[in-house]
Amino acid sequence: MDVQRKLEILADAAKYDASCASSGTERRDSSDGKGMGSTAPGMGICHSYAPDGRCISLLKVLLTNACNYDCLYCVNRASSNVPRARFTIDEVVKLTLDFYRRNYIEGLFLSSGIIRNPDYTMEQVVSVARKLREEHHFRGYIPLKTIPEADDALISEAGKYADRLSINIEMPQETSLQQFAPEKDVRAIRRTMGRLRLKLDEAEESHSANTKAKPQRFAPAGQSTQMIVGADAASDHTILHTSANLYGSYRLRRVYYSAFSPIPDASRALPLRAPPLLREHRLYQADWLMRFYGFDVGEIVDDSAMLPLDIDPKLAWALRHRDRFPLDVNRASREELLRVPGFGTKAVERIIAARRTTTIRVADLARLHVPRNKALPFIVLSDHKPPPHRLDEALLIERFKPATQLGFGF
Repeated sequence: MDVQRKLEILADAAKYDASCASSGTERRDSSDGKGMGSTAPGMGICHSYAPDGRCISLLKVLLTNACNYDCLYCVNRASSNVPRARFTIDEVVKLTLDFYRRNYIEGLFLSSGIIRNPDYTMEQVVSVARKLREEHHFRGYIPLKTIPEADDALISEAGKYADRLSINIEMPQETSLQQFAPEKDVRAIRRTMGRLRLKLDEAEESHSANTKAKPQRFAPAGQSTQMIVGADAASDHTILHTSANLYGSYRLRRVYYSAFSPIPDASRALPLRAPPLLREHRLYQADWLMRFYGFDVGEIVDDSAMLPLDIDPKLAWALRHRDRFPLDVNRASREELLRVPGFGTKAVERIIAARRTTTIRVADLARLHVPRNKALPFIVLSDHKPPPHRLDEALLIERFKPATQLGFGF
């Protein structure tokens, strides 16, 4: 099989994995003429986003889509009737360098099916990163997929060359993982996450230590994971509760949510239809509230409940707690302002900075990049006070539902 055909198969096989974002990595470039690539601003095929919002392009492939495991939800499972392919280490290295020289990519996201055993697979993945870094001095962005049962020395070596390491938890509930992926062990996955956290903490301590020794490098962009949404009966509350536990226990940078996609020759245990993509979007919004807005899972969604699809979770919370509004923008604390619909973290910082020298008015909202229609019913300004009945209206929620497009009837 030629390399082009392999690339078609293995790039398509990697499309379901979203855990490759680049936030948090160190900045590198080859301006000294001793290397190739960078994590500085560039252009190309967009797959990921940097902390400043720019796109980072990645060659996103599997080393092989052959796999010993028979996970029911995976198109690359052992029993799946799909074309199989496998890159050699040198082929992935050459593709990465050739694509970079043509300005198509700025990095490589590499994962793999499990072949032979976890140690052999992990060794192959690490060998690609090692060769790129040491032999070709590639300085672009490299996130790697970690094999949970792999030897600790291999995972340590992966962190030496990778910017980010990810281990997919796959399912929000242990019982679901046992049902759909019996070869995988959630305890092994969590043990590896714990080992990664210890190594990340050690690297962080070595950077902060005031010594002459060279700081230890280990996956500066941290670790991430991914959960499949809609393959089992887990509620949004269960999914978010699992995410909160992962963030608290392992200091993950991100939890990614991937809406289940029906696959060919699927098991009868799997749903026939994919969940609405809007559900995935609402989970990301709720995740953002937990990480940056100070919300607990119980505040966002009730036990065994689902997030509303017609409005975002922050607005849903505000409508359930109308007694806390309207809020005086010129007096409220940062924590209170973060809970106002339409107020983002940057807008809140601008408001706090601006009110030190002036009084916030309605006209200032546009300058502060605050959506007026969404925020005005919930706030008090020096020249605006919503009438009391505005927050008591039974149809207030209808005001914020997205408009539906009328069809043509054919």
